[in-house]
Amino acid sequence: GHEMPLFSVPKEVAVGTAMLGVAFATGMLAGRYPLIFGTPKSPKSIIGKSSAVWQYILDHSLREHPILKKLRLLTADHPWGRMMVSCDQAQFMANLVKLIKAKKVIEIGVFTGYNTLNMALVLPDNGRVVACDINEDYVKIGKPLWKEAGVEHKIDLRIKPAVQTLDELLASGEAETFDFAFIDADKESYNEYYEKCLRLIKKGGIIAIDNVLWNGKVLNPRKDDLATQSIHHLNEKLFRDARVNISMIPMGDGVTLAFKL
Repeated sequence: GHEMPLFSVPKEVAVGTAMLGVAFATGMLAGRYPLIFGTPKSPKSIIGKSSAVWQYILDHSLREHPILKKLRLLTADHPWGRMMVSCDQAQFMANLVKLIKAKKVIEIGVFTGYNTLNMALVLPDNGRVVACDINEDYVKIGKPLWKEAGVEHKIDLRIKPAVQTLDELLASGEAETFDFAFIDADKESYNEYYEKCLRLIKKGGIIAIDNVLWNGKVLNPRKDDLATQSIHHLNEKLFRDARVNISMIPMGDGVTLAFKL
């Protein structure tokens, strides 16, 4: 694929498909579209997010609930809108949640609640998403749409540091009662989130860890770059972790699925 200016892509395509969050974190918000991993000029990049092939994938696989689309477009207007998980990846997570007949889900990092809504839509009526975030301002964008979609009662929003919420769940005897966890928050705490989620998840449950490729920075982590170092260390640990089976998938900015044994 070739590069193209970010904002020449129609907004509703660009939003769910760019390397959301990563481009922001690397200061590329107003710059050009990097191809998915590595440098923009890398000929070995996986499908370029602005390519015709990428558009084909979306056109032939994205089945987005109308309220999800509404929330995605609202998020697009937010200055930090690119932090949202990519729409194809959110759909994949929802399909996994449905596949394993999940009833209890943990989400660490809610932002405007697009992925939260995606998962809540596929959970049974008595299902629950424990949604952890420290910023209520972003969540206020999605909350009315959770209600509009009729799934607000399935979402248990906890506005406090996620580690605190996870510790509270463990203390209240909820270890090994969750089916699925999605980790997409501050990278420096990834290992701690992973360890606590592993205790909360049932055997056969799945932990999905987002941004594991971190715009290719994991290939050569700088010593002063704590976020990249944290992700790289967790990637190395997961590779050797006998408690789980794993798949690292080049979707979005890279997502690792850890299946608890």
